Amino acid sequence: MKHKLLRASIGASALIAAAPALRAQEQPAAGAPVAASSSAAQPAASKAAASGATAARPNAASDAAAPEARLKDVVVTAERRTQSAQHLGASISVLQGRDLKALNVNTVNDLQHATPSLEVEPAFGGGQPQFRIRGVGFTDYTANNSATVGVNVDDVAYALPIQTQGQLFDISRVEVLRGPQGTLYGRNTTGGTINFITNKPTKDFEAGITTEYGSHNLFTNEGYVSGPLSDTVRGRVAFTTQDFGAWQTNRDTGQSLGNHNSAAGRGQLDWDVTPDFKLHLGAHGGFDKSDDEGLYLFTPYKSTLTGVVIPADTDITKTGWGVSPAFSRVTGLPLDAKPGRNNVNAGADITASWNVGPVELKSITAFNYLHRREYQDWDATSYHDSDEYFDDTINEFTQEVRVSSRTNSRLRWVAGLFYSHDDLNEKFYSDFSDRLGFVALTSYRQSVDTLGAYGQATYDITSRLRGIVGVRQEHERRELQDFESGTLSPAFTPFAGFAAGAANQTLTSNGTSGKVGLEFDLAPTTLLYATISRGYKSGGFTAHNTGSSDALAPFQPETLTAYEAGFKTDLTRSLRWNLSAFHYDYRDQQVLSATFDPNSQSLIGTFVNAPRSRIDGLETEVNWQPIRGLEISQYVGYKEGKYTSPFVTYDTVASAAAGHNVFTDYNGTSLSFPRLSYGGQVAYGFFVGGYRLRAETNYSYRNAYSQELLLGPNYTVDGYWLFNASVTLSTPDRHWDVSLWARNLFNRQYDLTKNFFLPGTNVAAAGEPRTLGVRVTYTY
Repeated sequence: MKHKLLRASIGASALIAAAPALRAQEQPAAGAPVAASSSAAQPAASKAAASGATAARPNAASDAAAPEARLKDVVVTAERRTQSAQHLGASISVLQGRDLKALNVNTVNDLQHATPSLEVEPAFGGGQPQFRIRGVGFTDYTANNSATVGVNVDDVAYALPIQTQGQLFDISRVEVLRGPQGTLYGRNTTGGTINFITNKPTKDFEAGITTEYGSHNLFTNEGYVSGPLSDTVRGRVAFTTQDFGAWQTNRDTGQSLGNHNSAAGRGQLDWDVTPDFKLHLGAHGGFDKSDDEGLYLFTPYKSTLTGVVIPADTDITKTGWGVSPAFSRVTGLPLDAKPGRNNVNAGADITASWNVGPVELKSITAFNYLHRREYQDWDATSYHDSDEYFDDTINEFTQEVRVSSRTNSRLRWVAGLFYSHDDLNEKFYSDFSDRLGFVALTSYRQSVDTLGAYGQATYDITSRLRGIVGVRQEHERRELQDFESGTLSPAFTPFAGFAAGAANQTLTSNGTSGKVGLEFDLAPTTLLYATISRGYKSGGFTAHNTGSSDALAPFQPETLTAYEAGFKTDLTRSLRWNLSAFHYDYRDQQVLSATFDPNSQSLIGTFVNAPRSRIDGLETEVNWQPIRGLEISQYVGYKEGKYTSPFVTYDTVASAAAGHNVFTDYNGTSLSFPRLSYGGQVAYGFFVGGYRLRAETNYSYRNAYSQELLLGPNYTVDGYWLFNASVTLSTPDRHWDVSLWARNLFNRQYDLTKNFFLPGTNVAAAGEPRTLGVRVTYTY
């Protein structure tokens, strides 16, 4: 067995948590991992790693003779072909899988601390992530509407953000594309796309396992086995498990909350049927029986049932919950249940690639299944003002057919057809028995059929100037059926107020999007680019518990025209600087507001369309290796936006106070997102007696922002800094790595989101406090 090739291939595995140190040893010129600055991804990474391993043998002679520090290109497939990220005229950040652990990216929610202009909020602290890129996002605790940010795992497009949970293991890289996407991807988006690319089966045998132990007894295992099964077939199996880790306590009983109990696995087969025809088969599955995060009270709470006042929590690790007998009977939850989930997911996909002369044909067929059962306590007390239980079943089928040019001629193009069919059966129970005197049930079925045709071409106008044209046409039919919302006291009684036929809705959307752009090579290492792109997102339904037909009425599609210009340059072989600026012209932006519901005498969320709004901003990223072994990376993202035309909609604060709907014109009001994101990493690696030692710290900042349209000015999420650090020791044989790590090093108290469900119950989801741990990795 060729150990150099084995080590190079192992170095690309996401499960080798200490691989940043290995990278520094095997690839001394690798760039900083944050914001499109890591070393090259497969397949280019294998060759680079093999040559780097020879140059970086741990002895003084080779160390002295080694070349100077030099940044390497990041190879991406964001535009459906392999190319350097520095030669791609688009704003993109790339995180290499081997760097995710060092950057404290353990779930998809953590991506926001490693890339500019990205936020990920948990819906009421639950398992549903809500993505927002450059201020473009969609906030909804139900599961029936498409997101503004698309998610793809190995070219398979996922319909719902919650499907991404549990997928972040054995990852080769994560690509975060900012701005509208659609002329190259199956699903159309207005905000951007996040691509997860997993490690693929290898030609040589590899295996590895990582065990991690941290604060609150958190115990994590990850492992993989990969290699040839025959001359033409290769396989890979990977897994991950998590246990324990509770960091919250019940303020009344002292009971712990926050334990993990999850496992996931993925299997892949690559079959070279002929030199020109290849098949890739994948399957994945897992379960998640973890506790949910509990919310805490940031203002005093007064029980309407007993008059007891619970002071605001000064310790953000405190929370509360409680299951009433009535809620237990209708949901099946035990009386001592803790907020948590019992989710099961599974999926399979097959990709066929066929090279036919100058073109490549590719077919991607996938099926994904998710059964979500999740109990959340939104009032954060033992009282029953707003306890929720979700029972969702999601079945999703996707088929994509793509044809693209293979030759490196002046004209390079890709075209495709995409079809998806999504079935959702959702019901959620709401316990309002203490505040309103009843338990409510909302249930419905939804089916969505989407058909899209897309294409994009790049033409070399001159040897240095390229033109880009793309177009997409999409048709979607969304049907909401059997919608029911009412009380369960003692039998189901529908809420009054629906207009005739309002409970069954159909929405057909047709949208056109596209892109035009120019790329100019000012110098061999400097790219200038400018693009105009149009994104489109279909409409949907506000399927919340309501008896108001106004709240259930469909909201319309939104469109976004993005104007962007930027440059990417390697100022020296060790200093890289990228900059982009953008202006978004938003039409019919889908915004979560709230209407006063007479049945519950409270506010019920409803989506409305804001006629016009705008967002302006910029991002810059710098990566520098001033000396060999030292890596410095920095990013800054800034954006600001506001509504720019008359936008008369519900005034939630005034409506709650008046007991009926009050309307306000929000023209000129700022959009709800943090304006500034900043982060970076500093790392230094060196040899000590043949061992490789690497010290690293990374940090991020998000400034304060308010949620005035939905919640009012009293729900401002304060800005915060986060710092993480790690020290990794690698043995001379490169088989063992030991890391000591700290997350939220300075124990910063911060909030991920603030909210309320019923007026008077003000809650926030806190970020995790400082955690310390050790990670041990063995590879063969």
